This record gives sequence, C-alpha cells and structure tokens, in this order.
Amino acid sequence: MRIMTIVSKSFDPDIVNWRKVVDLENKTLKVDFEYSLLGYDLVAGRLDLLLRYGKLGHCRRHRHVASTLTIILEGEQHLTEWQLDGSKKTVIRKKGDYALASPDALPHDERGGEAGGTVLLSMTASDGILFEYFDENMENGWNLSIDQFVNSWNKGAIYGSKET
Repeated sequence: MRIMTIVSKSFDPDIVNWRKVVDLENKTLKVDFEYSLLGYDLVAGRLDLLLRYGKLGHCRRHRHVASTLTIILEGEQHLTEWQLDGSKKTVIRKKGDYALASPDALPHDERGGEAGGTVLLSMTASDGILFEYFDENMENGWNLSIDQFVNSWNKGAIYGSKET
C-alpha cells in the first residue's frame, strides 16, 4: 500500500500552516509570498499546496516542470510568461478560474493582483521535478524535486533555495 501524506485536511487560509518567503537580494522582483503544503504522494510524484501573495508580492522566477492544475481561490494571479520567440505574454486569472498546464511550462513571473491572491496548485511530477528556478537574468537555473520540497517542509526550512 502506498503512503499518501495529508499535511492539512483543510485549504482554509485561516487554518493552514503558512511559511513566508522573502528574498531581499532580488532587485528585479519583490519576492514576497507565503505557501502551505497540503499533501503529497512521493511515489506518484504528486504535491498539493497553497500560495498566497500579498499586494504586489511575487514568487521566485520559475517554470513548472510538473503538470500543474491551478485554481484561484481568492483575489487574482498575474503571470508574465517568456514566449519561445523572446516576447512576453501577460495572463490574469481571477477568483474561481481554473487552469491546467502541461509539463515543461514556459518560464514566468507570478504575483497577486492589487488585493493579492490565494492559489491552489496540484502538481504531478512524473520524473520527480516540480520547478526550475532562474536568477534575475533568466540564467543559472536550478531544479526543485518533490523530495526536496517535502524534506524542506519537514525540516521547517523554506523550499526552492539553491541550498534546499
């Protein structure tokens, strides 16, 4: 029997355990968001989490390597995607919107709207890799696996740093 771990039986933002991420070294984006791990299945490569953005707070510049389901629970999610031809595309999702991205999504910046936003992400990483992160120049990428994410959560650390 496979072990599927539920960390939180609720996705209520007032109940879940939030961890805050702030990166003052990033001069291009105001990296300031919170996340909460809801559950995971290491064997299947599945991980569910909440992201919460304050007013104009961004997450780190990244791309989803895992297939990702997104539901906007509160506020808005704003994306700026780097297209293959070098241009940028803006996507704005509002409360109640649903999106499904295939593995190997385009690199993007992600943030909340004027009133912030709360997003549910459900990811399936067939090869175990959830994200690829980039520096401010879209260079020097590094990957984050589901194992690294879960281990950082269990240690009380913040996921996605180069040291995780």
